[in-house]
Amino acid sequence: MWLQVTTCRRCFLRSSVPPAGLMCLTAVRNRRVEPRLKDAVRRCCSTVQGEVRVRFAPSPTGFLHLGGLRTALYNYIFAKKYGGVFILRLEDTDQSRLVPGAAESIEDMLEWAGLPPDESPRRGGPLGPYLQSRRLDLYKQTAQQLVESGQAYYCFCSPQRLELLRREALRAGQTPRYDNRCRHLRPDQVQDKLAQGASHVIRFRLETGIQPFQDLIFGWTRHEVAQVEGDPVVIKADGFPTYHLANIVDDHYMKISHVLRGCEWLISTSKHLLMYRALGWQPPTFGHFPLLMNKDGSKLSKRQGDIFIENFQRDGVLPEALLDITTNCGSGFTTNRMGRTIDELISEFNPSKITTHSALLDLDKLREYNRIHLQQQIEDEQRCRLLIEDLRGQIQEVYAAEIQERGVLQEDYIKRVLQLRKGHISTLKELVGPSYSYLWVRPSFSSQQVAALTKEAHLIASLMLRLIEEQTEELSVDRLVKDLKTFAKQTKATKYSEVMKLLRLALSGLQQGPGVAEMMVSLGPSEIKHRLQRLLQLSGAA
Repeated sequence: MWLQVTTCRRCFLRSSVPPAGLMCLTAVRNRRVEPRLKDAVRRCCSTVQGEVRVRFAPSPTGFLHLGGLRTALYNYIFAKKYGGVFILRLEDTDQSRLVPGAAESIEDMLEWAGLPPDESPRRGGPLGPYLQSRRLDLYKQTAQQLVESGQAYYCFCSPQRLELLRREALRAGQTPRYDNRCRHLRPDQVQDKLAQGASHVIRFRLETGIQPFQDLIFGWTRHEVAQVEGDPVVIKADGFPTYHLANIVDDHYMKISHVLRGCEWLISTSKHLLMYRALGWQPPTFGHFPLLMNKDGSKLSKRQGDIFIENFQRDGVLPEALLDITTNCGSGFTTNRMGRTIDELISEFNPSKITTHSALLDLDKLREYNRIHLQQQIEDEQRCRLLIEDLRGQIQEVYAAEIQERGVLQEDYIKRVLQLRKGHISTLKELVGPSYSYLWVRPSFSSQQVAALTKEAHLIASLMLRLIEEQTEELSVDRLVKDLKTFAKQTKATKYSEVMKLLRLALSGLQQGPGVAEMMVSLGPSEIKHRLQRLLQLSGAA
């Protein structure tokens, strides 16, 4: 069933009903459809409050990868689109799996990508702390509140018993689930075990009759968790909360208005809504993004070493290109074109256009995205200065003591190289590779190489020196292309192609690369003369 729903922007931002557009009321198969749509619209209009606040809440059990970056990006764009706040919260309650340095790296990579959080562990904020490990008292108080209201209970089952339950279920071909044994303990039995210091967890009491909720992307949905799951743990034996409790407590106290996360959490949302109801809290609006997958439809796995953001940064990928390709393969925007900046993504973002289809990511196209964004940055004067600084650092790191002429580190020289190579290179790193080493260090070549090309090398070098000395205007590629064709006619036994090979050898020491005219413009008259003098010496010696 499809239905046209119209509601105001203000209602959309706080409610469970999307803005004008087509909405599928049977988006998830076999789930009940909410029949009272008008009531839902009326309720949403009466519960609008506060500002838009969204969060990206990764676990520092690993480093930021493309899937996480995509979630952060959509949250950031949503916040900026509607004048809200983007929060980074680190869910570090699983202490046994924390990776050293991961927490700092996640925030570093968000800032590198141009998605700086407004509130975070590093930046602080009015509703912190933003590390869950520093909010333990809040979780314990909430869990105790659930116990006292009868919505949660102490569970004393041993790990051995739970493992036995799991094995028996698997042997019977069933999904493992807790049998809720401890929810039936009498109060005096619970007190005796607590007095004895028995190890325990706290479990939330799942109830049937979950109400459907309106997901911004998947439409009306519900999942009767009590029929397929045992009561979930909310406080572990070590006193740390599980994800299910910690995230709703934090979302409540941090005044999160919209929870935008991956669709792998869609089924758990019904469980979270039961907790909100048990605590008497107003839940946020939920939206679950479809999966980000490889171009062949396979799962994007953390085991793929190339999906971690630090690797893209190391390889010279521009953050703008990474954001562009990540959004381009998905949905939620009024256009679908290459070369979009973050400001354009924010401007063109339309949540009602996010579909339930998986986003297929073709990383083979990333070089082309990077080439386009690099060209845009070279053409922008302010951003080009940043590229010049970056490239200067790479030149010094790679070539260091090999540089004979310090002028290659000057801003004007590097800028000229960038302008000439824009549209041809995909990363700055290419310019410090072997194919472009001639730009920074003088090439070496032998008299034997010269003699193998032509016997007129001395004549060609002399004529070329005269041509450069007679230049009265700034060198240009178009003018040099014409001059070189005219110049080649002055040789007696050497074809134009051989003249170009000789000049390429003298200027770069290479057999392939940019055109000779472009090489000459890049190097400039002074350096051309120096390299032609070297050719003159070797051809004379030959």
